[in-house]
Amino acid sequence: MKKLFLSFLSVLIFISCNSTKQVAENEHMLTQNYIYIDSVKNKSSDLQKYILQKPNSKFLNLPFALYLHNIGNPNKPQTPSEWGKKNPNSYQFVKTIFSEKQSIAYANSFINLNKWFLKYQGPEIINKKKIKRTAENLLAYYKTQGYFKSKVNTKVNLFKDKKATVEYHITKRKPTLLDTINIKIESKVLDSIYKNAGKISLLKSGDVYNDKTFRNEASRVLKLFRNSGIYHFTESSLGFYIDSTRTDYKTNVDFLISGNRLEENQGTYVNIPFKLHKVKEINVITDYSFTKKGEKLKDSVSFKGINFLAHNKVKYNPKYLAQSIFLKPNEIYKDTLRNLTRNHLKSLKNFKSTNIKFSTIPGTDNELKMDVFLSPIEKYTLGLETEITHSNIRNIGASAKFSISNRNAFRGAELLKLSFLGSYFNSNNGPGWEIGADASLEIPRFIAPLGLSKLVPKRMSPRTLFSIGSSFQKNIGLDRQAFTFLSDYKWQYNTKKTIQLEILNTQYIKNLNINSYFKIYSSEFSNLNNVAKVYDAANNISTNYPLSNNIDNQVSEAINFMRTVSNDNNFKVTNSDEYNKALNILNRYNIVTSDFLIPVLAYSYTYNNQTKFNDNNFSFFKARMANSGNFLGLISKNTNTNNKKTFSKIPLAQYFKIDFEYKKFWDIASNSVFGFRTFLGAIIPYDNSDIPFTKSYFAGGSNDIRAWQTYELGPGSRNTGLEFNVGSLKFLASAEYRFDVISKLKGAIFIDAGNIWDITGSSFVDEDAKFNDLSSLEDMAIGSGFGARLDFNFLILRLDIGFKTYEPYLTGNKWLKNYNFANAVYNIGINYPF
Repeated sequence: MKKLFLSFLSVLIFISCNSTKQVAENEHMLTQNYIYIDSVKNKSSDLQKYILQKPNSKFLNLPFALYLHNIGNPNKPQTPSEWGKKNPNSYQFVKTIFSEKQSIAYANSFINLNKWFLKYQGPEIINKKKIKRTAENLLAYYKTQGYFKSKVNTKVNLFKDKKATVEYHITKRKPTLLDTINIKIESKVLDSIYKNAGKISLLKSGDVYNDKTFRNEASRVLKLFRNSGIYHFTESSLGFYIDSTRTDYKTNVDFLISGNRLEENQGTYVNIPFKLHKVKEINVITDYSFTKKGEKLKDSVSFKGINFLAHNKVKYNPKYLAQSIFLKPNEIYKDTLRNLTRNHLKSLKNFKSTNIKFSTIPGTDNELKMDVFLSPIEKYTLGLETEITHSNIRNIGASAKFSISNRNAFRGAELLKLSFLGSYFNSNNGPGWEIGADASLEIPRFIAPLGLSKLVPKRMSPRTLFSIGSSFQKNIGLDRQAFTFLSDYKWQYNTKKTIQLEILNTQYIKNLNINSYFKIYSSEFSNLNNVAKVYDAANNISTNYPLSNNIDNQVSEAINFMRTVSNDNNFKVTNSDEYNKALNILNRYNIVTSDFLIPVLAYSYTYNNQTKFNDNNFSFFKARMANSGNFLGLISKNTNTNNKKTFSKIPLAQYFKIDFEYKKFWDIASNSVFGFRTFLGAIIPYDNSDIPFTKSYFAGGSNDIRAWQTYELGPGSRNTGLEFNVGSLKFLASAEYRFDVISKLKGAIFIDAGNIWDITGSSFVDEDAKFNDLSSLEDMAIGSGFGARLDFNFLILRLDIGFKTYEPYLTGNKWLKNYNFANAVYNIGINYPF
């Protein structure tokens, strides 16, 4: 692998020596732009968007797309006949052996290959017009920042190797300050609204002139009037007049707010004074479609002054649909309520499109009619999701989920969904499968007793979700069967903050094949076998070692042996390490094979300031606090043979769990993004409870520390060799640089750090697996690597290669000891890791 990589790198270096291969004699290829501000080189990316001509895109500082383009030749033949004349021997040979049709196909293969190379970006040739326009862009930008007397000079450096660089020298000079600011409002109605608002203007004397401040002030005033009933008010009614005659780097500002609007009347424009508008009439067409436009509406229902209409029949309960209409009859028009109505109707997941139109009621000049056109989605829809899976647990497999959705199930815009899932794969223990089904009901309002639903206003789009389901796994772990019930409340506190409350999130996990424990956890059986060997030698017997490999009685014999060891005080004194090892294995066996009832109450807070899907400058934060078993633990007094509290004879999981996750992304160039993610989580059991295996933390995997496989790392500085390693504390941090390579191919360079530890205080846990204080952070593992991604817009296929950079469990030198392809981990994933 190393030789292949070095050979590939050598070829690239050889090609890079000829990057100007297709640059003409009198031309030069742009390799770099430099920006100097007041003679100081500026490396910020803020000004890059104003530069019209940029060098060829690069990966690892090499322009791969250009190299591919240079392999092609624009002067090569474009047709089979031309190719045949250029290559007569090859063309005739194929024609003689096969046929002329095959020789044409043979020629076309070379022609198409040449075209494929040439479709990639060729050398970026210096363009003086673009350089001049860039200088004009930079000058215009600095004038918007108040540097009215700034100056931009350009310099083109031409080199003998047909390469060139461009320098942009910006001299800012002194900025212009705002002096006297006059606000002139030509309408008494607008003047009254403006003064009663009591808001302070963003334009302040002494501040540096900045176009953005003027735009923000215009936007602020526009929102003020549009949300105060002035329906026809537009930004064209606002004007700023700057005094450009002064020479003392100061300027006076007149802010003019017009009191009239222009309206066409029989070919002439007349001034109409702005007036306060009220919404007088509201009509909601619940089954609108373009094909039915103009047809008679056959059904109508009125609720609280709102008219609900339909071409066939009104299928939505007006009581609930009216809750999404925030503008009410006889109330003042407000833009915010119009937008809130549109967003709320979209969030119902019942309509393909929502269109809201306003018109002046004939015979009035200040009364509006509001028409809402709703195009419903089909009531019943089918869904199918498929996925190819791969991990250290599932070697290769496929899964599918089939769902049936029923919209407006109970006439209140509810979404009823039935799902059926199945998967089949080849695991380390042979073929395995999973089947399951669940039903969910999402209600676009709160369903809660004692009037609690009124605590969250409708504008926050409250949601209630009820879900019930079951799944059955074969040859995954201990053939687990799970039953789940969930009642979930969620609301949008504002555009950036979401709150979620999980009530009665109950899961019952039952292990059906505990006799396979030592088959799956073979390393545990190997360790226990070594203890049996020492135990027999210490007691001069030969009854335990080797332990039975018979699957039918292996577990029972192993359990009896571990209990025998735990009661042998002499062995505890003479062979303490083996004694503790046997007790540790027994403790892990009890936890992993135990059935669990997990009743969770949880609160989640999410902050996300991403404005749209392709926004690459945003922050994300999520905190989740959960408690399991508190209420049931108080009312139940029963325990099992292991002194664990039970409810209906099922061991009860009792713990507190808290997770924090933070992500930050920066768009550092037009085609590259830098992302950072950190996670901190802790789970603390109480009342002698164990932590269910499914709720414990693990490290490693395609979305975690990518230099280790799932469950492979930790806890702490231990290198257990166990198949599944878990902990009760986890810290993870990742940084990733993502960039374009060629077309849909993206690249990434990443570094991951973190680990899991134990904080339960259990006597069965080794010291090197515990988190004692900040010095335990030395146990953090570090992985680094690179990846390739194919971006299909709707789906991203990902391959990441992770290298072990720092291994905390090694003795001696822990850095870069296994940093090679032989010990690398290859991760295949769907979408980005974070």
